[in-house]
Amino acid sequence: MTNWLPDLSQGKGPIYVRLADQIETAIAAGSLPAGAKLPPQRNLAYDLGITIGTVSRGYALVHERGLVSGEVGRGTFVRDTRDAPPEANLDPVTASLVGTRAITPPPGKIRFDSTAAPDVDQGACLQSHIAAILRDHPADIASYTRSFPDHWFTAGARWLSKGDWAPAPQDIVPTLGAHAGIMAVITAVTAPGDKVVFEHLTYSQVSRAAGLAGRRTVLVESDAKGVIPEEFERLCAQQHPKVAFFMSSAQNPTLATMPLERRKAIVDIARRYSVWLIEDDLYGAMSPEPLPLLAELGPERTFLVGGLSKSVAAGVRGGWVACPPHFAQRVRIAHKMMTGGIPFLLAELCARLVLSGDATRIRGLCAAEIAAREALARTYLSGFDLVSHPAVPFLWLALPDPWLSGTFKQAALTEGVLIDDEDEFKAGRSEKVLHRVRISFSSPRHLDEVRAGFAVLRRLLENGGAGYDSIA
Repeated sequence: MTNWLPDLSQGKGPIYVRLADQIETAIAAGSLPAGAKLPPQRNLAYDLGITIGTVSRGYALVHERGLVSGEVGRGTFVRDTRDAPPEANLDPVTASLVGTRAITPPPGKIRFDSTAAPDVDQGACLQSHIAAILRDHPADIASYTRSFPDHWFTAGARWLSKGDWAPAPQDIVPTLGAHAGIMAVITAVTAPGDKVVFEHLTYSQVSRAAGLAGRRTVLVESDAKGVIPEEFERLCAQQHPKVAFFMSSAQNPTLATMPLERRKAIVDIARRYSVWLIEDDLYGAMSPEPLPLLAELGPERTFLVGGLSKSVAAGVRGGWVACPPHFAQRVRIAHKMMTGGIPFLLAELCARLVLSGDATRIRGLCAAEIAAREALARTYLSGFDLVSHPAVPFLWLALPDPWLSGTFKQAALTEGVLIDDEDEFKAGRSEKVLHRVRISFSSPRHLDEVRAGFAVLRRLLENGGAGYDSIA
């Protein structure tokens, strides 16, 4: 243990901040080298004549800065970050936002961890539309977006329509993709401290973003048919959430689709407990089911979110929200406050893609490519327990003994394939352990790469995890 003692007469701010700054300075100067153990909090408090609580807050601050690590029963130690990869140097707060994926994916790997629309030569079509926009709207491109043409809303209403149901154009908000749209809704209808309902496993980046915005996550139970209505009602009665985020069809990552009776029950419960619903239909729109949307069953309290990222082109970052009546302006303002506003080029491009029919045509090409890849997955992974859909660009694989989700993910990485473990989709602190992984297959450019990835995974599944037991 080091004999280092800070001088709290130096620096500015509260004592605990000065303590943290002194520790950071000492680490940078080498006075506290990597591996050095900081003085026990009680001892340091006595030596400095301050409270243990003040020392604890100072230690917590340097822990958040990623400079030290704490081990219960052993103490607090200076971390060695000199030769570690960038992800290893993340402070705990940043790490909690990232999830289990690397911030920068390692190069040279097969990307089975992304569900972006496959490459079906959309580039030529996008180039043509962008060139036309630059020709037709040079002044609009050069400035901020100050006006919203009617056809932007018409395009969104058309893209989000399903079956015989379509939202009204005046209820549409163009957004910077689905994620931005979801966060605009959450911030528009809730306040910091309000509770948002998520399934235990879901698109967890929304729950992390909501937490960053000061909203609290509560988890609801689900099964192979989606959210369990009785559990949702119990949660509403006990926790009083303001909004719930659900995927009624092709849920990510489980691929669950709610039957009609559950959809009706969820909407009825939301009505009785005054809970707003956010329905993410990105994957549902790709797997047409003869089932009404939550937005059709409960239009007065459901925000329907969709976009182009999974079925047309992820790089376009285009999306829309269909709002309950009289809420579009509030969501539009929240979206601007959260994102800085939507660029004219992007919104106009998305509208032209939809209204020209090109978005529907490209979606058809993407659907055919995804179906071919899903068929390959079924062939290569035959005999194993998995859930997939011919129109959805990922599958949900149950791992045979003795594989664990994180261990299998690391083994696949070692063999050159990036996949997602189940922890990536946990919306909050959950004790659920399913021993499953999500395998996405739309990002590789060529089928040969897809085949190679599936062959690697098949080999790992057949050989078992004995050779990887030591991998965390």
